[in-house]
Amino acid sequence: MAKGLDDITDARSVIGETLDKFNWDLKLLNIDIHGHPETAFQEVYAHDAITKFLETLGYMVQRSTYGLATSFEVEVGSSGRLVVFCAEYDALPQIGHGCGHNLIATSSIAAFLGAAEALKRSGRPGRLRLLGTPAEEAGGGKARLIDAGAFPKDISAAIMAHPVCARQIFNEPFSGHTGLAALKFIATHMFKTEFRGKSAHAAGEPWNGVNAFDAAVAAYNNVALLRQHIQPEDRIHAVMEVGGTVANVIPDYTRMSWMIRSPTIERSTKLLERVKKCIESGATASGCELNYIESPTYLNLTSNKTLCEVYVDEMASFDQKVMLQQEKPMNASTDMGNVAHAVPSFHGAFVVPTAPDVSLHSSDFAKAAGTDEAHEVALKCASGMAMMAMRVLLDDKVAEGARWDFENNHGW
Repeated sequence: MAKGLDDITDARSVIGETLDKFNWDLKLLNIDIHGHPETAFQEVYAHDAITKFLETLGYMVQRSTYGLATSFEVEVGSSGRLVVFCAEYDALPQIGHGCGHNLIATSSIAAFLGAAEALKRSGRPGRLRLLGTPAEEAGGGKARLIDAGAFPKDISAAIMAHPVCARQIFNEPFSGHTGLAALKFIATHMFKTEFRGKSAHAAGEPWNGVNAFDAAVAAYNNVALLRQHIQPEDRIHAVMEVGGTVANVIPDYTRMSWMIRSPTIERSTKLLERVKKCIESGATASGCELNYIESPTYLNLTSNKTLCEVYVDEMASFDQKVMLQQEKPMNASTDMGNVAHAVPSFHGAFVVPTAPDVSLHSSDFAKAAGTDEAHEVALKCASGMAMMAMRVLLDDKVAEGARWDFENNHGW
C-alpha cells in the first residue's frame, strides 16, 4: 500500500519529481503536436499522439469520446471529489499553433500526470480526469462537450491555462510576473452568412443577374458604419470565405464568417441583433436570399476567486510570481467560458518569451510556442495546476470555497 502523504508539502515534492521524470517525453510530445498543426475537429494526429503517449504510461484511455472523433478521456481514482484538466490541441488555418495550443495540451497533460502520482501516493480519495477538448478556435468543442455530458455538475474544478505574450496582459511586461491567475475573456457569437443570387454574364447582360457579392459587400459596409456607434469593448469582425470565381460572371453565391464580441453574453446578443439588421439590409438591397449558419456561442470567461488564490500561492512555492487579477483587458474569447458557467473553473495564463511586437494568432507566436523556453514555462504552470487540483481534492475548505465562489461570486 502506498505511503500516505504527511502534508501538502509532500504533494509538491512528488509533483516536482514526476514532472522532472517526464520532462523529456513531454517535450517530445509537445514538439510533435507543434509540428503537426490541425484545425478544428481535424486534430487526428494530436489525438492519436496524446492517447498513445498516455497508453504507454499504463493509462486506460477512452478515444473519440462524447461523440467527437478527436476528443479523449482518461481518469484515475474511484471515489471522492472530481477535478478535470482540459487539454486543447487545435491550431489555426495557415498559421499553425499561433495560439499555442500545443502548450495547453502539454501543460494539462503534465498537470494530470503530476497530480495523479501525488494522489496515488497519498492513498486519499479523489478523482482526476484529463479531457481532450478539440475545436476551441472554431466550432465550440467544449460547448458541444457540455451538451454531451462531459462536464457534470458535481465537478469540483475544471482546470487549464493559456500561453500569452506579456505585453497583452500586463501594463508593465517586465515586472517579473510569469503568469496571471484570473484571466477574463469576453463573450462571442459566431456564425456564417450565405447570400444566394443569380449568375449572368457580367458584361453581356448583367441586368439578368442577382449579385451575391454585392450583398456581402453591402453587409460588410453596413457593419463598418455601425462600428462607430458601438461600445469601446465591443468587437465585430468578418472575412469573406467564398466571393465568386471569375470577374466576368455575376456571383450567385458568397459566404462570410462573422464574430460578434462583447464583455457579457447579454451585451453580445444585443449587438448581434444590430449586426443582423445590417446584414439583412445588404441582402434586401441586392435582392439576394440570406441564410445563417449558426455556431456555438462562447460565454464570457469568469474567474473563481478561491482557485485563483490557490494557484498564486502554489506557484509562489515553485518560485513563480503570478499576478492574481488582470490589470489589462484582453478582448479575446474561449469556449472555456461556457465551462466556467457550468462548473467551478480555472483558466489562467502563462507568459511565453517573445519579441516585444509579437501577438497571439501570428506566425511569430507559432514559432515561439515551439521553443524550449515555451515548454519550460508550460511545465512550471503545470506544477501549479497540479497542486491546485490536489488542494481541491484534499482540502475541504478549498473545495467548498471554489463551489461558493462559483455559485455566489461570478462577478469577481
